[in-house]
Amino acid sequence: MTVGTYKRTGLIWLWLAVIAFFIDWATKSFVVSNFQLGESVNVLPVFNFTYARNYGAAFSMLADAGGWQRWFFGVIAVSVSGLLIYWLKQQAANKYWSNIAYALILGGALGNLYDRIIHGYVIDFLHVYWDTSHFPIFNLADTWICIGAAMLILEAIMESKNDKESSNDS
Repeated sequence: MTVGTYKRTGLIWLWLAVIAFFIDWATKSFVVSNFQLGESVNVLPVFNFTYARNYGAAFSMLADAGGWQRWFFGVIAVSVSGLLIYWLKQQAANKYWSNIAYALILGGALGNLYDRIIHGYVIDFLHVYWDTSHFPIFNLADTWICIGAAMLILEAIMESKNDKESSNDS
């Protein structure tokens, strides 16, 4: 970068992480204020709002580990968040797809981190099932993380495909 020029970075996408965080926080606050723990309200034939607490990680892994996992997963969330902010800073602002993905993952990670710090567990409420098969209950922060991760995977696949096509053209 030369003196007098300004390079816009992916950090301008932090607004999306903030919005994702606040939507997650607002929905969790609604559930805590309006549901009893374990209460379930049917929304669709395959979907309920069910208030649950997750003391572990994805799919309640390590939920019964005695409490250390709260801080362990907190450190992971802070580390990943720092890495995502670094990557956003390194990216050009016009790399829309990956900047959106990083911002969604960041917003989700911070949403679940907030729960771990404030409550000691993550508030979950989205309950998808089919007949007697139930997917683990999750929240919007988990959704943001999954959408962002899927976007990064799709981007990598597309770049790999484009690299193969361009190498075949030469």
